[in-house]
Formats: sequence, C-alpha cells, structure tokens
Amino acid sequence: MAGEQTLVGGLRAVELYYRSVREISSGSAAFIQSQTRLNTPDMGVLMPEAYRELCDYTNQCTALFGLELVQALDAINRFIDREVAFQWLSVYMPVNFLRDEKAEKGIMGYAERYKIQPNQICFELPEKLLDEKNGAASENIKKLRNRGFHFMLDNFGAASTPMMRLSDFAVDYVLMSAEVTNYLGRDERSDNAVKSMIQFANDMGAEPIADGVVNIKQAETLFEFECNYCTGSLAGKYTQERYIRRRGDDDEPDK
Repeated sequence: MAGEQTLVGGLRAVELYYRSVREISSGSAAFIQSQTRLNTPDMGVLMPEAYRELCDYTNQCTALFGLELVQALDAINRFIDREVAFQWLSVYMPVNFLRDEKAEKGIMGYAERYKIQPNQICFELPEKLLDEKNGAASENIKKLRNRGFHFMLDNFGAASTPMMRLSDFAVDYVLMSAEVTNYLGRDERSDNAVKSMIQFANDMGAEPIADGVVNIKQAETLFEFECNYCTGSLAGKYTQERYIRRRGDDDEPDK
C-alpha cells in the first residue's frame, strides 16, 4: 500500500474533506466522515461519483487508499491537537484491499506509525461489499474489528443494495442512503418501511446513520424510529480540514 503524498500542480493529488455525523438526541458531533476529492491536471477536481466505481475495479484503488489513509491519520492527530470532539473519523476502504492477506498487518503498521488508536478510525465500505463472495474480505473485517477498528457500510437501503447479505459482514455501522430519508413523511406505509429498515440494521448489530437529513422533523422521526445518528445538510456540509475547529471557536464551519 503506497503511503507517499503526491502533488498535482502544487496541490495534493488527494484532498480529504470532512463533515460531522451528529447525535440526534444532543445535536453534538459524534463522528467525522471524510470524502475524497481528486485534483487532476486535465479534468480539475473530481468528486467520488466521477471516479470511485471505475477506480475500484483496478489496482489503482489500493494505491489511492494509501494516500487517503495517510491524510486521514494526519487529520486525526490535528483534530486532537485542536480539541475537536469526535469518537472516530472515517476513511474509504476499497473492497479489493480487504482481499489482501496482509491487510491487517498493513493497517496496524500505519496506525502505529501515526500513533493512532484503532478505535479512532472507521473504514467506510462501498455497498459492493455485499456482492463479495471471497471470504477473505469478511475475515479481514473481523480481524481488524478485533483490533478495535470500526467499519461502516455505505449507501445501505438504496434500491440496488442486497440487504440480506448484511448478515455475512460484521460491520459496526450502516450509513443509510439518502433515498431512505426521502421516504419519511410521504405516508404511513413509507414511514413504516423506513422504521423496518432501521430495525433490521439494529437487529444485525449495525448502528444506523441516516444520510440526507435536511430538517429537524426528519431527525426527530428517525430518533423515534431508534436511529440515533444523522448526517446531511442539517448536520453540516463537507469542508476542508483546516476549517474544522472545536465547538464554540469563532471559525467553526457548522455555524
């Protein structure tokens, strides 16, 4: 796994942005979710939806993960120095990396080098994990969770997600698709569908996080349905690392 930082036109080739995942009951930031943007010489800044799926089918995804992980670990130490309150910070992990028999050793090496506690990081996994037939992926998740790392499955509940396969992968969290949140308030049947999905995740031992939450009413309904965390415009937008400060500082981006 590559760990060297590369530059494009004087900028980082990989730039992580961050947003809060809020605890609904208190409104405070519980976790920090990262999003990777690529700076390219020909196409400018690329958002994940423009490159991630194609990249994940090539060997480039593992090298990219190395750059992302280094930046995320560095950010954790910076946030701690600034007294930013958070339980963990997420970084995207490609499924290809989980197939590597040296995955556990590689991750532990990076954590030790940057003096990061395993429980301070959560690896965000794409929904394609649920299509994975190679048992190595599931086994490496178990090994790394035993070390203290967290895992979160992304885009859970989207129309393309084979939900029943969640039983094969012991993840700590599921980030529910914004499609799920959009069903809230349509009618009783829609609300019941969302409630059932939340209950299903909880029954699998995975804490649900609702994405795409835009107002307090949605957050209150989700909390009533036993979803304790949310992200989206209500919780705050993605911003660069240098703008993340502890609550109460004058330059806090979430105000």
